[in-house]
Amino acid sequence: MPVEADREVPGLIVKFGDYPLHHGGVGAIRSLGRLGVPMYAITEDRHTPAAASRYLTRAFVWPTTGAEDPGHLVDGLLRVGRRIGRPAVLIPTDEEAAVLIAEHQDELAGSFLFPRVEPGLPRRLASKQGLHELCVEHGLATPAAAFPQSYDDIAAFAGTARFPVVAKNREAFVRRTRPAVNGTTRIATRAGLLELARDWGERPGVILQEYLPREEAEDWIVHACFDADSAPLALFTGVKVRSWPPHAGMTANAYVVDNPELADLAARFIKQIGFSGIIDLDLRFDRRDGQYKLLDFNPRMGAQFRLFESESGVDVVRAQHLHLTGRPVPEGEQRAGHRYVVENIDLPALLAYRRSGYTTPHAPARASGTELAWFAGDDPLPFLTMLARFVRPGAKHLYQLWRTNRRGGHTTAK
Repeated sequence: MPVEADREVPGLIVKFGDYPLHHGGVGAIRSLGRLGVPMYAITEDRHTPAAASRYLTRAFVWPTTGAEDPGHLVDGLLRVGRRIGRPAVLIPTDEEAAVLIAEHQDELAGSFLFPRVEPGLPRRLASKQGLHELCVEHGLATPAAAFPQSYDDIAAFAGTARFPVVAKNREAFVRRTRPAVNGTTRIATRAGLLELARDWGERPGVILQEYLPREEAEDWIVHACFDADSAPLALFTGVKVRSWPPHAGMTANAYVVDNPELADLAARFIKQIGFSGIIDLDLRFDRRDGQYKLLDFNPRMGAQFRLFESESGVDVVRAQHLHLTGRPVPEGEQRAGHRYVVENIDLPALLAYRRSGYTTPHAPARASGTELAWFAGDDPLPFLTMLARFVRPGAKHLYQLWRTNRRGGHTTAK
């Protein structure tokens, strides 16, 4: 056992919305389950990969959209808590869950364990506009952005903007109800922007952002867990080699790479904003001005968190469980050179990146070890369940994303 966890305190994977093929949830179940921690999960149905894990004590089938009334979701969480029968550490896997927990801390505190944070902060961090404003306020580099309030604003922006530009939904919480775009979308021309904007309504809920050329940039990630004083319990840095869809989507292949400058930048920003808990940051290093620019701040566990583990066996999920149960978090260096591969999306990503000629200079030439997102010898059923659910709809989805990419737009679920 790399660490000694409290086996009397279970963990609960909290997810809202319909995304059954989520390798992050499976990774969290395995991470704590291997330490003997009883694990529970909210799932869409009984046949998700998470529900198939040998390390899961019980799946609570609760189909949601993520757009329900918060009171309804809080009541449902409390019902789950009563069925578990003892306080459990909450592990949210999406922004909706992280924000709900933060904004209803007093109601949930008796039944669950979670980091206490300023209630409005996770919602602001998950908002593209809120995050941009926080970056400006604290002097952290971020791509230049505009927040149009009307079609006329978009037309004025298009008249002076340098294309391509990137369009994103302004608020994370409209992606399942009334998204303006399907995800992060690269728009190549002024005419293309004006045509797309006609469908955005009178008050377009988008952010229009500077595009950082992939030839002049490199994608980095930071995963960390912070205590109540915003001091790091565990902090990791890595470089993203491939994502799907290319350059804008979910991590498909990444390496652990030591980057003290980036670690210090992230720790200082977290201290400034006063956040506690787990974070997943996406940054892009712009070689033109030598700055790391923050693109996304996920105030919760990232799907690829299992890329990172210290030499003492600590990842961010283990760090949080240890801390919330009053146990020390062992120190240890990160496993530099370790690789993470998401099997079902890395092959199409590899083909797309080879065609584009994009390289990642800081990626090691050879991995010191590999962590697969889905397959594990001691827990094979989630991998097989993923294959069964992925092959037909997944192939169709990948083809549609490939077609989108061919037309010059990149789409992601973020």
